[in-house]
Amino acid sequence: MKYLIALLGALLWANTATAIGPWNRECEGETPCLLGDRSYHVRAPDDWDGVTPLPVMLHFHGWQRQGTLIVQHQRISGATHRRGVLLVAPNGLGRSWDFWHAGTDDVGFARAVLQDVKERYPVLADQVFVSGYSWGSNMAWRFVCEDGADVAALLAISGTLSQTEDCATAPREVRQVYGLNDQVLDYPYGPNGELDYPVYLWREKFGCDTGAPQGLWNARDFLTFERTTWDCSGGRVSLDIHPGGHFIPHGWIARQLDELLGLPNSYP
Repeated sequence: MKYLIALLGALLWANTATAIGPWNRECEGETPCLLGDRSYHVRAPDDWDGVTPLPVMLHFHGWQRQGTLIVQHQRISGATHRRGVLLVAPNGLGRSWDFWHAGTDDVGFARAVLQDVKERYPVLADQVFVSGYSWGSNMAWRFVCEDGADVAALLAISGTLSQTEDCATAPREVRQVYGLNDQVLDYPYGPNGELDYPVYLWREKFGCDTGAPQGLWNARDFLTFERTTWDCSGGRVSLDIHPGGHFIPHGWIARQLDELLGLPNSYP
């Protein structure tokens, strides 16, 4: 209910926002945008002209982090601001997220954040990406599982939900990366040791057949990914596996955005 009130407040504020214009950027970077009793952070592209509609990436931070880190993080904001993407980083209560069950308030909060962002900035409605790392990745899964019908792609890093979860909605595309040596959120092998199990839920929901190996790729010489993709009747799924542990891989978000936006692959 409290986020419904926040949504209504954002809509009532729309006329004022239109008068001020899309250059209304009084709560950017480390200065939080307040939304009821919660808040979020935002970083616009460095060379944005203040008018051109922007793709958006909503990124959920990891455990004991906040959005202040996300808008400064080289592997996250370093990727978005160079590619003309508006980065949005909600703050979790207690520096964490409630993704454990359906109907969590954090799903409603994230939706209210996106609505508030649309009142502050011109947003490309068909280019809304949802991302997260670790527990933030779990939260990103939870959000698109319950309210992801308008999400262009899920970009999930080192975290999932149970692969037997019953999801009411889904994004148009899912991109997951996971380290085989992850010792924080162990790699989710299948019942018989299947390596493709981290995206089993989405492959079932999208009606996928056999995956197509895409070979090896890397953004930096010290970390190589092995990619498998599924082009399915209901959407597209890709899984990048690497031999490392629990971290945001250098260049991974950048590569996903390049491919999703039709840009030349580059680093950073």
